[in-house]
Amino acid sequence: MRLNSKQIAEFTGATVIVEALDPSQLALGITWDSRDVEEDFVYVALPGERVDGHDFIDEALRKGAHIILCMQGVPESTRILAHEMGAAILEVSSTFSAITDLARGWRGFIKGTVIALTGSTGKTTTKNLLRDVLASTFKVVATKGNQNNELGVPKTLLDANPETDFVVVEMGMRGSGQLRELCDFVKPEVALITNTGECHIELLGSREAIAAAKAEAVEALPAGTGLAVLNYADDNTLFICETAQTAKRSIRVIYFDGSGTFNAQTNEGVPCVWASDIELDGAGCAHFSLHFPGEAEALACELGLRGVHNVSNASAVAALAWQAGVDPARIAEALKASAPEAGRQEILQGKGDITIINDAYNANPDSMRASLAMFSALNVKHKRYAVLGDMGELGSFAEACHEAVGTFAATQKLDYLICVGELARSIARGALEAGFPADHLVSVATRGEALNELDTHLEPGDAVLVKASHSMELERIVRGLLA
Repeated sequence: MRLNSKQIAEFTGATVIVEALDPSQLALGITWDSRDVEEDFVYVALPGERVDGHDFIDEALRKGAHIILCMQGVPESTRILAHEMGAAILEVSSTFSAITDLARGWRGFIKGTVIALTGSTGKTTTKNLLRDVLASTFKVVATKGNQNNELGVPKTLLDANPETDFVVVEMGMRGSGQLRELCDFVKPEVALITNTGECHIELLGSREAIAAAKAEAVEALPAGTGLAVLNYADDNTLFICETAQTAKRSIRVIYFDGSGTFNAQTNEGVPCVWASDIELDGAGCAHFSLHFPGEAEALACELGLRGVHNVSNASAVAALAWQAGVDPARIAEALKASAPEAGRQEILQGKGDITIINDAYNANPDSMRASLAMFSALNVKHKRYAVLGDMGELGSFAEACHEAVGTFAATQKLDYLICVGELARSIARGALEAGFPADHLVSVATRGEALNELDTHLEPGDAVLVKASHSMELERIVRGLLA
C-alpha cells in the first residue's frame, strides 16, 4: 500500500482530526496490532471485548505510525503528540469497515493479477504452495498464515504494491454470501477452488449448498477474461460451473486432478493438469508425475509436504502456475522446496525418541482422513498412536461425521487410538464397531488424561499423530510430549 492521508480519508470517509505535517507523505503498511507498528504505517484502532486499540494510539505514534484511524474522540495529549510526530489522526464511524473501504480503494491501484483461493480443505497449504511456486518467477504477495477472514482478506490486498505481479488471497467462508461480499472488493481475475467437503455443513446443510457458496468466487470473475481453476475429481465441480455460468460468461476453466485416476484418453480435449504414478516415500512425502495439456512429456515431481492428499493441492498450483507462464521445471523445484507450517503435519522429535506429527492446527472430516492416511504411510520404528479430538462446525451432522472418521481409522495402520473430547466419543464408537481392538482404544475428556495415557504406553521409536479442531488446543499435548 502506498497512500497519503488525503487519499485514505477519501476512501474511508474519515474526518480529519489532526492534519499530517506532510499530506503527500505515503503510508507504506497497515496494522491494528500496536506491537507490529513500523515507520510510516497506518495504525487502525479496533475496539474489542477485552482490549481496545484506542488505548494504544500513543504507543503507535511513538513507534512511527504516520496515520491513525480511530472511531472515537482522542485526548488532547494524543493530538499534541500526533502534531509533534507529524502524523495524521482520522476519525471514522467504524474502523472495521474502514479497513475494507481502504482495501476497496487500493484495489484500483493494483496492476497485477488477483487470485481468490478457497475450498473446504487445503486452502492454507495450497496458498503456501502457490505463493512459493509463483515467487520462483514473479513478485508475489499472499495471505499471511490463515488470515482469511473479514480483516485478513483486505489486509492481503493492502500488503500489495502496484508492481506486485500476483496477489494470492485466501478466503475462508462461514456461510452463503460471505465469499460474494469479500469478492465485491477483492475483484479477483482468477478463482481457485481446492474442493468441496463437509466443512461448514452445520451452516449450509449439504455439500451441494457448500458448493453453491464456493461458486460465489467463480461468479465474481469478470466475463470474457476470468479464469477458474477447478478440481476435476470433485463431484461438485460441474455444479459449480453451472451455478457460475462459466460457459455463458466465457470464463476460461482449467482443471486439476490429483486423484491418480484421470484418464487422458476418455477425457481427451479436457484442459487438465493431472497426476499419475503417485507413491509415498518412507517420510510420507509424495512422488508423482504431472501431465500438462498439449505436453507429451510428464514432469517428475516430489513434495516436501506429507500425505497423498497434497498431490491434489500441488496439481491445483501447477495448473494455475502453468497458465501464468511459470516454467514446469521451476514448478517442480518450488513444489519440492515448499515446507509445511507449524501445526500442519509438522514432524517433531519428542523426548525419549518419540516422533510427533503435529497436525493440531485444525480439522474436519476430510482432513482427518487425509492425516490418518499420511500417518499410516509413514515409516515408524515401533508403534503408531493417533490422538484425535473433536471437530467443530458440523452441527447435527457431528455424530455421523465423527463416527465415519472412526470407521476410517479402523482401516489404517494404527496400534492405539486415543479420542479426546465429547464429540470424539463418536470416533471411538465408530472405530470399535469397525473392528478396532477395544484394549487399544480409549476415550478421554481432557488433554491431561490423553497425556497420561501416552506417558503410560509410549516407548522409544513410537510415533504420535495429534489432530483436532483448533478449539480443542491439542497443541498442548504436543508441547507436553516435547517437554
